[in-house]
Amino acid sequence: MEILSEQKVSLYRGLKIALVVFLAVWVANTLFEGRGYRDENKIPNTISFSGHGEVMAVPDIANIYFTITKDDKTVKDAQAGVAVIEKKALDLLKAKGVADKDIKTANASFYPKYEYRQAVCLQGYCPPSGKQVLVGYTASESITVKIRNTDSVGDIMQGLGITGVSDLNGPNFAIDKEDALKAQARKLAIDDAKIKAKVLAKDLGVRLGKITSFSENGNYPIMYAKSAMMDSAVGGAPAPAVIPKGENTISSDVTITYEIR
Repeated sequence: MEILSEQKVSLYRGLKIALVVFLAVWVANTLFEGRGYRDENKIPNTISFSGHGEVMAVPDIANIYFTITKDDKTVKDAQAGVAVIEKKALDLLKAKGVADKDIKTANASFYPKYEYRQAVCLQGYCPPSGKQVLVGYTASESITVKIRNTDSVGDIMQGLGITGVSDLNGPNFAIDKEDALKAQARKLAIDDAKIKAKVLAKDLGVRLGKITSFSENGNYPIMYAKSAMMDSAVGGAPAPAVIPKGENTISSDVTITYEIR
């Protein structure tokens, strides 16, 4: 009986030790997993900096826009009238060195033209109101032109005015291939943001970590010359307008976000 009792005591002691070891391992695993979970889902502290960069460049193209409009009794006659003026305009542009690929029809249309006719009283009777009467048609065509020799813009616009075009708009000075300038402005903006980041991090007593996000808001405004000067030739036709091109500003604004430690 005593031997049996000792065996029971030894068994209980072994179970107790095993239970304690199991609980210890379970608690350790739980704490480790919980800590790892919190570390993985911890939201890092971040700080953002903005930067601005811009470059200046002289425009190398000019865009102009004009419309040809003609009224006539029939659609065919109105369109024929537009075609006559269009040929004069195209001949002028080609004579000034504008390539066919830089001349584009933006819109062509025709629509009826009405006039309101007041009612005529006959033998003392006056109709209650007048009516709209079809009197003809209006044909219209709009053309955009890219001028690569910007020094000839004034001469070309003056010549187009003589051909009979209407609604002559422009010039809109631009840069034909500005991707390289955009990249340069972006680089300046990034450098500006990095300098601000280093200075502020030092003042705050923090260390910058990896970049967590980057965004850019490109802004490429066209800076027009303030005025166009018109000279007159003595004893002859007016000289072509001298149109200052000025400079275009190509800019970039970026935002860089860093982790801080």
